Amino acid sequence: MADEKADKLQVFITNLTSNVQNIANSGFSSMTPDFAWLRRGVVEVFPQPTDVNSETLEKRLVTTNQPLRIKLGIDPTGTDIHLGHSIPVRKLRGFQDAGHIAVLIIGDFTARIGDPTGKSEVRRQLTEADVAQNAQTYLDQVRPILDFDTPGRLEVRYNSEWLSKLNLEKILELLSTMTVGQMLAKEGFADRYKKENPIFIHEFLYPLMQGFDSVAVEADVELGGTDQKFNIAVGRDLQRHFGQKPQFGMLMPILIGTDGVQKMSKSLGNYIGLSEHPGQKYQKLQGVPDNLLKEYFELLTDLPLDQLPENPRDRQTLLAYEVVKQYHGEQAAQEAKVAAQSGGMEGAVPEFSLAEVSHPTKLAYILNVTGLCKSTGEGKRKIQEGGVRLDGDRITDVDTTFASVAELQGKVLQVGKNKFVRLVP
Repeated sequence: MADEKADKLQVFITNLTSNVQNIANSGFSSMTPDFAWLRRGVVEVFPQPTDVNSETLEKRLVTTNQPLRIKLGIDPTGTDIHLGHSIPVRKLRGFQDAGHIAVLIIGDFTARIGDPTGKSEVRRQLTEADVAQNAQTYLDQVRPILDFDTPGRLEVRYNSEWLSKLNLEKILELLSTMTVGQMLAKEGFADRYKKENPIFIHEFLYPLMQGFDSVAVEADVELGGTDQKFNIAVGRDLQRHFGQKPQFGMLMPILIGTDGVQKMSKSLGNYIGLSEHPGQKYQKLQGVPDNLLKEYFELLTDLPLDQLPENPRDRQTLLAYEVVKQYHGEQAAQEAKVAAQSGGMEGAVPEFSLAEVSHPTKLAYILNVTGLCKSTGEGKRKIQEGGVRLDGDRITDVDTTFASVAELQGKVLQVGKNKFVRLVP
């Protein structure tokens, strides 16, 4: 009996030694075979294996002797990011924590066209100045999510670096990799074609340019929402065309907004912005419908889903606290929680009555009378610098004017990161 125990112990030690040696030989000691983090909140990883010998993403992760390059592209077509946009960014952070290289591509070139995916009409082309300003705000907003500090774990690239240098010969080569029929199969294009809505030739270039980004940075994995499958697949085709190993695509769901019906969108008013005041964010998250709570926890937090409170109200409170803590810190989350419990649902944002303000009135004047700025002149400067937001929306036009109190009531006016007032009648 003693010999049998000794034999089992020896086998255990041998296996443990072998596993440790395998990790050491890999040259990448942070690798782990536990892929629970990898699949959390993921709708699809493609291509799927066709047989037992096919390479999978997990196999590539286990067998690699160097960090993989994980690509996420964001086009700075606006000034703000909401929680729906944060989902692939959080997955990018997961890869960083597993020891891989996050390659965040700021689409300063592609943003001038705009992704036509899901659009019923051509998008307005932005100026270079618009894109540059938007890009900086995007980086500021994703900073709480990504690891910007660990050397070698993040590359921030701008695709104008390579796309602006493409000559006509190279553009023709890109165009030759895809047929018109394939392009018309892309989401949105087919509907527009059937409805005889205009499709401009430059829009066909968008997925090819996004795909060429994968070639330029030699991506191993590209992250995106489910609406990005076509573009990511084009990246695979172009990598193959240029003699590279094709990337894997990892797709995440489109977050349903706070209305519980439609996807989160600023235009629909059902969004929670990353740059919003902690109190605002807390209040909105406390109102997330019960049927969406599990999805919000899965996509927006790292909390174990099998350890969530049973009571929906407790779940809402925990969700609000955890998300606010991610972006604003423990103290801000606690203050927002206390304010909500005491009835100050907006996280102790002071109020300013518009009763004595005559309308129409300029935003710069409101900034002065509310005390957010020392003068109307300072208000104009803050607006020009991009430091003024109304309910999370950045305002940059110094001549912005409001015709009535109804346009402002209930909204939070913000200057910089720490000055807020709620405008009331």
